[in-house]
Amino acid sequence: MTDPNDPIHIDGEDARGAQTTGYMRYVLAFGLLLAVAAMSLIWIIPALYG
Repeated sequence: MTDPNDPIHIDGEDARGAQTTGYMRYVLAFGLLLAVAAMSLIWIIPALYG
């Protein structure tokens, strides 16, 4: 039986349960660009016709 007061050591990849591929930075960058473009269009279109 293990002692409940002993610390548990788990390395980062086992704790995460997934592989680190690095694609998330591209997803975040693409989403940021889309958000900036959408906000720009929301501001520019009424300024042109208003």
